[in-house]
Amino acid sequence: MPPARKAAIDSLALEKVHDLSKYISKIGDKGTSFSEASRVIERALELFVDDAQIGVSTLGKSQIRYFAIKKYLERLNKLNYKSVNIEWFDIQYISDLEKQPDGKYVGVITIYQKFTGVTEDGMVYKDITKKDITIYVERKTTQIGGREIGFWDVLLGDIKVSETKKG
Repeated sequence: MPPARKAAIDSLALEKVHDLSKYISKIGDKGTSFSEASRVIERALELFVDDAQIGVSTLGKSQIRYFAIKKYLERLNKLNYKSVNIEWFDIQYISDLEKQPDGKYVGVITIYQKFTGVTEDGMVYKDITKKDITIYVERKTTQIGGREIGFWDVLLGDIKVSETKKG
């Protein structure tokens, strides 16, 4: 893949991860109305391949639970906290895109998520989770004015937890 094209694809992939970060923050915000959260969940789902899953961890528990993306986002909106703040930071590629036998490219982006939840009685839960997001890059075509136009599309795949620590 030519360097200029790879740079454009890397930029698009990082943009989609930033979009997901904004959507997760909005969905988790207790000030977001149910209808707005539902709209944002639908937008977030457009970023993913169909069967993608996300890992969820908790401090003090070694088990990592995996949920389908839609179920995760719906659960996020219903968390039993008075307030929730979710920030993603230090977003970066950790692997180059590798061409697969089917012509698609696959890579991994690492992010750190800081989660803060405050209960009704003032208890604060904080953690920082390192997550690896699989990125799929695929050549697609579309019809514009009767002409077939090719473009590269980026979709997000599974989000795996690689580390959880006190926030």
